[in-house]
Amino acid sequence: MILAYKDDAERVLRVLGKRLGKYGLDLHPDKTQMIDFRFKPQSGHDDPQEPLATTFNFLGFTHVWVTSEKGRAMVRQLTAKDRVARTLKAVSRVCRGMRTRPPRDQHQRLSRMLKAHYAYFGISGNFERLATLQNHVARIWRKWLSRRSNERSMPWVAFTRILTLFPLPQPRIVHRYAKP
Repeated sequence: MILAYKDDAERVLRVLGKRLGKYGLDLHPDKTQMIDFRFKPQSGHDDPQEPLATTFNFLGFTHVWVTSEKGRAMVRQLTAKDRVARTLKAVSRVCRGMRTRPPRDQHQRLSRMLKAHYAYFGISGNFERLATLQNHVARIWRKWLSRRSNERSMPWVAFTRILTLFPLPQPRIVHRYAKP
């Protein structure tokens, strides 16, 4: 049965290449690949040579196999680590560039960045990655606020007061999927 799926996938890949060619497009050879993406339970995994379930990145998400609360196999999408790193780098660049601006302006810009991130990556099962991102953004903001003067770094107590006045948006699941 799996062989039939593989044959179907190979046929679709050939047809897709031809169809895109009609419009002057082509598949990137380094980015186009077939992946054996089947669930392989970890318990009772006898053959140490056979890898556990594969993961792959697509459209900024890492797709992984997990077991649901009901014990069923399901695919979960998590924000890919390279996307998180790229977002944090952008946040740091923005905070550095506007460290002399009032905290209100900084807060508005950071809030827009976080809300945009939540709008795309806020899907069921990805809340933990969103919460981690929010914590990292707060640390980065404190770091650049600390570099506004020649004094020592801003104490966490003072930064907590700033966060009370200008709270960062909470992580939010925007796209909910039905639980299996």
